[in-house]
Amino acid sequence: MVMMDTINSVLNWVVPPASLVMLAFSWPALTFINTCEWLYYSFLYHEDMYNKVVIVTGASSGIGEQIAYEYAKKRANLVLVARRDHRLHGISENAKRLGAPHVLIVAADVVKEDECRRFVNETISVFGRIDHLVNTASLGHTFYFEEANDASVFPILLDINFWGNVYPTYVALPYLRQNHGRIVVNAAVENWLPLPRMSIYSAAKAALVNFYETLRLELNGDVGITIATHGWIGAEMARGKFMLEEGAEMQWKEEREVQAAGSPVEEFARLIVSAAVRGSANVKYPSWYDVFLLYRVFAPDVLTWTFRFLLSNQGVRATSFMGTGRPLLEASSPPKRLLTGGEPRTTQHMSPRLQLRQLDE
Repeated sequence: MVMMDTINSVLNWVVPPASLVMLAFSWPALTFINTCEWLYYSFLYHEDMYNKVVIVTGASSGIGEQIAYEYAKKRANLVLVARRDHRLHGISENAKRLGAPHVLIVAADVVKEDECRRFVNETISVFGRIDHLVNTASLGHTFYFEEANDASVFPILLDINFWGNVYPTYVALPYLRQNHGRIVVNAAVENWLPLPRMSIYSAAKAALVNFYETLRLELNGDVGITIATHGWIGAEMARGKFMLEEGAEMQWKEEREVQAAGSPVEEFARLIVSAAVRGSANVKYPSWYDVFLLYRVFAPDVLTWTFRFLLSNQGVRATSFMGTGRPLLEASSPPKRLLTGGEPRTTQHMSPRLQLRQLDE
């Protein structure tokens, strides 16, 4: 035991600087290899999606909807999955106008394994194959952890952000393997960058990214995996968010689903689909967020001091309406209904400050 402690103490001093020196010497070679790979995948490799079959979960709004349109332009057959099937009908028509030969609509809850198995079986029954599985269902929040006086919301966040990706992958994987298909994952920079008021969301995204990076090694190239990571890319990311109205129940804001041409969401969707058909392992938007990774690894205290400084200037903490800055009522309120698509999930005694926003689904 003493010997092991001594070895670890020595390695703690030797390994970090030695690794930095090795990285410095290998950096030119790594840059050359990465450039060659980028040139190959950008100009020589390109998967033809014509008549291929793509399942898009969380397709009723946001990134999922825009990704469906991008695949439609490549003339892929689409399977659109979401809880709100009434939204999918209009999206289906738009996708057909953009070039999708056939579009199948399935109303399902991705956090339930049996419903995931149902829409995968329907896909096989109709098309006989699955080429791409795109998981975009995601649910974010903007509350301080200590302000949530109802812990029942925590598993809801974990279910949608983690199990809502794992279950579709689990049931679709055998069919994806048959065609050397691809899984596309909607992640977020919060999986490694700690941001205040997003503790549960960040934990779920970290688990999600680690799961798929491990799965990538297990599959050994038989099924490709593209992990798409976004930062905060503008107000369009808050379309379809959940808001706690003053004196009202938590409800879906349909008016926030109006599409904006040329929005960051559309640009992110284009990057995701382009990366998927090129066979890229990762896509990031915007890419400048990566600079914070250096601080996270080599100078984590800098991030801590930065966030503490920003929080110290906020004064009294109060969760606000996203995009309006209006604080929520401090008084108690009746039980709220949490919507995760088109159907309500009821939570008792939800904090009046609690605000959830749905990024996609």
